[in-house]
Amino acid sequence: MEMIKMLRQRRLIPSTSMLMAFNASARNNSFTEAAKDLNLTQGAISRQVNALELQLGVKLFYRIKKSIKLTEVGKIYAKEINNALKSIRNASLSAVSDVHGQILNLAILPTFATRWLMPKFPKFLEKNPQITINFTSKLSPFDFSEESLHSAIHFGHPDWPGTVGTFLMNEEAVPVAAPSFMGNHTVRNIDEIQSMPLLHLETRPNAWPGWFEQNGLTSPTDRGMILEQFSMVTQAAIAGMGVAMLPHFLIKTELERGELEILMDIPLQNSAGYHLITPKNYNNYAPVVALRNWLLEQVIV
Repeated sequence: MEMIKMLRQRRLIPSTSMLMAFNASARNNSFTEAAKDLNLTQGAISRQVNALELQLGVKLFYRIKKSIKLTEVGKIYAKEINNALKSIRNASLSAVSDVHGQILNLAILPTFATRWLMPKFPKFLEKNPQITINFTSKLSPFDFSEESLHSAIHFGHPDWPGTVGTFLMNEEAVPVAAPSFMGNHTVRNIDEIQSMPLLHLETRPNAWPGWFEQNGLTSPTDRGMILEQFSMVTQAAIAGMGVAMLPHFLIKTELERGELEILMDIPLQNSAGYHLITPKNYNNYAPVVALRNWLLEQVIV
């Protein structure tokens, strides 16, 4: 009787290779794409999924010519297995971190990091020599469960599911341009800027429309030039290609060197801000706590 019980338990605990093959196939709706994800052959993925269905005694996919589609049972199973694999990944990351010391994998915004965070960061390392920091750049929200990351510095709103957001600071963006672009012209009215060529940052598509709207004007229908990165917008403005809406605290150097000048000191009113975003399961992880406390000290100064 005990032997039969053990055999039943084994039947309900498929191998990790089967589950990973199934999870990748369900995520991609394709054995071929799953094979690419896992660096296996399409035949290997197909065999693993077939073996899983045989072991469970249920059909997880409909095979339709060269495509696949989850059955109703498969949809439910896929959701549960995806969550289970996420838990395994997180547990493994915690174990590795404990073995190798206090590791903190942090996602950062490139410009915020190079212009604000990095100049200050040696002080954090001096204060916390036991913590090893690994940085990666992320410009937009992502799924923490798909990344080996403990936390992220994000601009926007702290509305990521399953995370805790800590507000760090707002940013005050103002219209700036190169002296060479302005010549001897002094801007006295906002509608003068409305008629100038505008430079747009791709990750802040509503910056100019929002600024004009808050000042009682409509945004020009000709949106102007759109650039992907903060550094590109800054350099375009310095080169005299137009007027940019840039955060004051990130262009201090350019302002001090006279490469840019503020046309009107009327900041963009923005409900978004910089936040430290942390998955709930890492909210009390010692390196995250240390970073959070240190960041809050920096923004208060």
